[in-house]
Amino acid sequence: MNLQNEGLGMNRIAFVLAGAWLIAACSQPENNSGDDVALNNNRAASTKNAATHPSATKETEQQDPKSFEAKGWLAKPLPEIEDGLRAGLISSESLVQEYLNRIEAIDRNGPRLQSVIALNPDALAQARAHDELRDRGETLGPLHGIPILLKDNIESADDMATTAGALALKDNVTGRDSPHVAGLREAGAIILGKTNLSQWANFRSNDSMSGWSALGGQVRNPHMLDRNPCGSSSGSGAAVAASLAAGAVGTETNGSIICPSNVNGIVGFKPTVRLVSQQYIVPISFSQDTAGPMTKTVKGAAMMLNAMATGANDVDYVAALYANSLEGARIGVARFAQGSNSDIIERFDAALTALENAGADLIEIEEFDTGVENFRDHAGKALRYEFKAKINEYLASTPDAVMTRTLADLIEFNKIRADVELALFDQSIFEEAEALGGLAEEEYKSAIAAVQSGTRENGIDKLLAENDVVALVSPSGPLASRIDPVNGDVWPNWAGAGWMAAIAGYPHLTVPMGDVHGVPIGISFIGSENDDAVILSLGYAYEQATKQRRDPKYLPSAEARPEVEKAMARPR
Repeated sequence: MNLQNEGLGMNRIAFVLAGAWLIAACSQPENNSGDDVALNNNRAASTKNAATHPSATKETEQQDPKSFEAKGWLAKPLPEIEDGLRAGLISSESLVQEYLNRIEAIDRNGPRLQSVIALNPDALAQARAHDELRDRGETLGPLHGIPILLKDNIESADDMATTAGALALKDNVTGRDSPHVAGLREAGAIILGKTNLSQWANFRSNDSMSGWSALGGQVRNPHMLDRNPCGSSSGSGAAVAASLAAGAVGTETNGSIICPSNVNGIVGFKPTVRLVSQQYIVPISFSQDTAGPMTKTVKGAAMMLNAMATGANDVDYVAALYANSLEGARIGVARFAQGSNSDIIERFDAALTALENAGADLIEIEEFDTGVENFRDHAGKALRYEFKAKINEYLASTPDAVMTRTLADLIEFNKIRADVELALFDQSIFEEAEALGGLAEEEYKSAIAAVQSGTRENGIDKLLAENDVVALVSPSGPLASRIDPVNGDVWPNWAGAGWMAAIAGYPHLTVPMGDVHGVPIGISFIGSENDDAVILSLGYAYEQATKQRRDPKYLPSAEARPEVEKAMARPR
């Protein structure tokens, strides 16, 4: 299958996300992208339609968007915040309080981003205890006192439910830390709360909308409030961009860290699968699921990864960052994945020039063929088989207060609460998965073998070897479309090769490379298995050479940009 002709990641495919981007499309994209938030407890749901939003009210329109912009310590990236805490310029308690104030001001009010679904009721007390330790000359680690948000499909031992945004899990208070959360705590991080997400990590419906959940409502993109925040780590991406925490953890099956980082204008890193433990994360796929850091800078992501990594590799990802790592590096340019949008291609070409100026040797790669017939069908089938097996296993491990113990139970629960759960889209993926057999089925075995071969030895590894390059680069995705509760996600022609890294289980980093009329776009760095340190260092070198991250402006729409407003007006 020639992906340039088939349009996979190119002009005829939306390859939209579920925590899972499953390839969609031909003439129209299939939508797998993905109400008030009870900030102190995410066990209550609202039935407000996600399309109703305060940004459209007269009161909100009269507010100056500049008043929503972060100032002082909250505007700084994670490494600078850590420097300030270490130097005694700010305390962890005051930092947590400032973040809580900002969440109240712009997540529940003002532009009402709805990116934070729950707050840790003990965050202030924990921050105070961390300050007392520091006053005695003791620190737990390099993240001591740093407030971090977790996507709400990740368990923590705090008094917060892990809901995946669903009513069925509103009482899922497990009292256990996912191993990477335990690692963050051991490094000194404060778990500030949980972020909203595309419900069930966007693996419930073929016609979903990114960033919507029954418990959290619709996440808003802080750059333009009517723009898609992508998913499924929508809240993590929006919250980091809006300076609601120093960093956040997202999860990805296929695109769910990279896409929201891309459209929210931040750094996102999807590690090699199993470098970060999958335990105590609401699952989709054991072959593709991973948690990863989402921050304003590559160094911040590396600092978080040092704490999160639980795999066999003993690597200091911060120490491995080298600002001159592009010098002499051979980089493969994935032209087959650049898409058709001329604005994206222009920014991508400018990024390539920056790579060359930093000393990289660029090798153009025009075409790619996985060699797998019906790749899309195989990829979708494999995820559905794994989801059924893993979600049944996960639900069986939840507290007795969770009444849905199987996927079949979830489907029936959603039918009973259709007024909330099915108000905007169906549960077609759930139903398709439930109809399948177990992992011993030959259909599953052949499907997973085909897609992994097509993205590993006949995919990324082949491209790296045949072109003698250390990494592949491409745009990280399309420009964000508008939120559409009527049609669900409607994405423009796709760009990016992230699906290859996702299915292969290989590392993938996105770094901001600019914007188009205020809508962010990123550049991707993709490598082979366990090349995480190399990929982070290459992205760090690009970031240091370009500094393309933009703070969000909280505009109601693109028409608030002077050049767009002028072009949209009828000539007089």
